[in-house]
Amino acid sequence: MKNLSDPTSLVVMGVAGCGKSSLGQQCAEALRLPLLEGDDFHSASNVAKMRSGTPLSDDDRAAWLDTLAAQLQAHPQGVVLTCSALKRRYRERLRAAAPGLRFVFLDLTQEQARERVAARPAHLFPVSLVASQFAALEDPRLEPGVLHLDATLPLKDLGSAVVRWVHSAPAPAILESRS
Repeated sequence: MKNLSDPTSLVVMGVAGCGKSSLGQQCAEALRLPLLEGDDFHSASNVAKMRSGTPLSDDDRAAWLDTLAAQLQAHPQGVVLTCSALKRRYRERLRAAAPGLRFVFLDLTQEQARERVAARPAHLFPVSLVASQFAALEDPRLEPGVLHLDATLPLKDLGSAVVRWVHSAPAPAILESRS
């Protein structure tokens, strides 16, 4: 059983439309942690690229991930961060900044993601970019400290599952780097 006074840092991750923001907000409230919306930390040029329908490259995401890593370090008492974290190297960058970091992977099909993104026309992310997110996604399920959830479940059920997991499972061990 996890000591409830231990700090918890959690990334709610997945492709566009999976429900990161909604679940992140619910988890932050339930766990009494600050919420950081990853999209709020994108540069103006990244936002412009996404709005125009141009997928971000690894180079585009590098400074954004560095900023998110700094935000994790600035919240040693714990935090909930929403971030697509599509590739393992992105997740490793965040883990390096916050040892013991946990990830909640909200999984859904490409068609479900397209429907959800289409339903929020004011968002910075157009439907045309959904396929690029699935192309970039590297499945995190076999990595340490990852909870895999069906993004189509009711938000209340997702939030309850995350809170139970956080309170019952120890944070992933800090792995020593191998040369």
